[in-house]
Amino acid sequence: MTTTQLYRPVGCTELGLIELEDMAKFPPRLKWQPIFYPVLDEKYASQIASEWNTEDAFSGFAGFVLSFKINTEYFETFEVQNVGDRNHNEIWVPAEDLEAFNQQITEPIKVIKAFYGRRFMGNKKY
Repeated sequence: MTTTQLYRPVGCTELGLIELEDMAKFPPRLKWQPIFYPVLDEKYASQIASEWNTEDAFSGFAGFVLSFKINTEYFETFEVQNVGDRNHNEIWVPAEDLEAFNQQITEPIKVIKAFYGRRFMGNKKY
């Protein structure tokens, strides 16, 4: 089986929910979040985590870049969406398909980068 490397920028709350699942799956989307969007480029994920999450109260003023792999055959069922610069590529997983997506994750999700905003008040675990 071949795998495809993906990245996910998250804040404190989402990271905590992933930790509760032993870093094995992503939590269900909130009602106002119709899609789950993992990104294809680590630099793009870092940009979101460092520039957006660190300034966002909902993210706990911290951003984390997660790395994970999914089955390539499953990945290829999605159309890559470009949402800006050349490296701003992501796939859009409908919220109702997230559990099926989670079943395609081939190894534990890893935190590979952490960014903390000036208003961060929590524990710097990573």
